[in-house]
Amino acid sequence: SLTSMIYALGDVSGAHFNPAVTVAILATGRCRDLTVSKACFYMAVQILGGISASFSYAYVYSGKSFALGPAPGFTWASVTVAEVVFTFVLCYVVLCVAVSERTKASHLFGLAIGSCVTVGGCAIGGISGGSLNPAVSCGIAGAQILNGGYFYKALIYSALELAGGVAAAGAFKVTHEIDKMTQPDSKWSA
Repeated sequence: SLTSMIYALGDVSGAHFNPAVTVAILATGRCRDLTVSKACFYMAVQILGGISASFSYAYVYSGKSFALGPAPGFTWASVTVAEVVFTFVLCYVVLCVAVSERTKASHLFGLAIGSCVTVGGCAIGGISGGSLNPAVSCGIAGAQILNGGYFYKALIYSALELAGGVAAAGAFKVTHEIDKMTQPDSKWSA
């Protein structure tokens, strides 16, 4: 569904559905339209959407929810590696296929981004749940409160996911410095 939503709303909001991705894009400084205030607004709406979705899930399933945290047999260290690494991958791919002037994809960007979420979910779903998104983490923890859960786990997950986004922005700045060199007003352009 993420792939479909990217194609449906990419021209409306830039398809900002994930606070970690929004932070990554903001941190690169490559999107002049994305101001700090607009990014904060997007993230607030994303988190509200995640919480609304989780309460809808709980309503449909008669109050049932599921916990956020390490799967049986795994530790918080496992969750840390899983969420940071796969959120990094997601954010880095978004930056490469949707932000970079040089490597931006005109048609299959949504498929590339959606595939990262699918692969991440398959790879780490059995370790951490494969959230990769602070809005999803807040939603899961928010609904779990109805069943005696704790919201602090969403804050841990969100910090890990945001760290993955910031790391992706840093890597993107290094690997895509060529974008700045090929702009028409650059001394490096032909």
